[in-house]
Amino acid sequence: MNLKDLTKEIALGEDSARQFKADVRNAESLASEMAAFANMSGGTIFIGVADDGAVPGLSQKDVARINQIISNAASQLVRSPLVVQTENVPLENGRLVIVLTVPKGIDKPYFDKNGVIWLKAGADKRRVNSKEELRRLFQFSNQFHADELPTKAGIEKLDKLRFRDFLRDIYKQEYPDSPIELTRLLQNMNLATDDGRLNLAGVLMFAEQPEWIVPQFVIKAIRYPGNKIHATDYVDTEDFAGPLPKMFDDALAFVMRNLHKVQAGRGVNAPGTPEIPEAVFEELLVNALVHRDYLVSAPIRLFVFDNRIEIISPGHLPNNLTVAKIRAGNSNIRNPILVSYVAKGLLPYHGLGSGIKRALEKWPTIDFTDDHDGCLFSATVHRKPVEELELADKVDLKGQRAPINAPLSDFQMHLLDLIRSNPDISYDRLAELTRKDRSTVMRNIGKLKDASILRRVGSRKAGHWEIVG
Repeated sequence: MNLKDLTKEIALGEDSARQFKADVRNAESLASEMAAFANMSGGTIFIGVADDGAVPGLSQKDVARINQIISNAASQLVRSPLVVQTENVPLENGRLVIVLTVPKGIDKPYFDKNGVIWLKAGADKRRVNSKEELRRLFQFSNQFHADELPTKAGIEKLDKLRFRDFLRDIYKQEYPDSPIELTRLLQNMNLATDDGRLNLAGVLMFAEQPEWIVPQFVIKAIRYPGNKIHATDYVDTEDFAGPLPKMFDDALAFVMRNLHKVQAGRGVNAPGTPEIPEAVFEELLVNALVHRDYLVSAPIRLFVFDNRIEIISPGHLPNNLTVAKIRAGNSNIRNPILVSYVAKGLLPYHGLGSGIKRALEKWPTIDFTDDHDGCLFSATVHRKPVEELELADKVDLKGQRAPINAPLSDFQMHLLDLIRSNPDISYDRLAELTRKDRSTVMRNIGKLKDASILRRVGSRKAGHWEIVG
């Protein structure tokens, strides 16, 4: 670095990657600054530069003394030791500035002499003072993953039928006879902790009621009229809970029943195809469920507007990933246990890094937003204007869809009979009475609504069904 480059750097002022020090006399204080930089993305300390940007510089004697302090701080007072670089830049008056470069750490977290973990906070530093921050540091360094988190759920919370079927179908193995054998198996499968409790991955995939154990990890879906969020006005809303496969099925059914159907070259009496291919939302919902940040206690949000569908996941892109990189097929495994089991067929997963590319191939008008400040990642799927679509579900002047002359299935007829006898009946009750899963019920209800045979009057909780035809 020459004097011109130094002057440019100083003119930028202090920030999370750049710090000024007129002098250094305390090795322990310098060690904490080094640890803070190493725990983040690295940075540079300019020694001989005052906080206000003035450049008093250092004498040759100062430089010799400070270099000894730097060596002692980096090798003895930071755990693990750091390898730093120094460069002396001469000033016009003959004095010097030491440019001390601290690399991004590869053995995070780094501690000072007293065992304190420091992080950069703008131009300053601060202590790590919560378990969540400590977990995130380990997560960034691939020493810890959120899906390994222990929960309060014992193995009695396991959905025995779901786990039994998984063992039989994937591993050709029978369900263990004793709790001890079951616990050992779950531990060996990386689904339970050493003390015999389900970890987060075990709960999300195989617990009977995951929402009772981790109520924050659900999907909240709303269909708004128009293109803006309303405080009270909505067309359709539902919260989706349960194991990941059930959440996926229910959320996908919600999206599909709120899309237009287009003729796509079919006859006028054909039921039509979705305006956006279903595979697009398969990929994006799998991505949201598997790669979201489970250290953030918040739900996935699914918003359907007239002109777009938004899928908003807690957590920004990890490590050095960017939107450009994920569009190119790059990825970073944030939840490796979930990924490994989803790849065994629990969800329609087609390989690491391929989901976003596959969705874009099928529907190019998707925007991605990586919001570091809000700790969110959003996928926005843009819809074509309705006037550009050749709708199979034609809409009349009152906003009602014209009936499609397609025969109803026996199952749909059965649903209508149950609704006719109890207009307040819930999806869960319909699933129970028909002995079908909830997503199947919702998908067929959606078809009845699309055909203007059935409609929902009022809200999800307080409303009721009304048979139109």
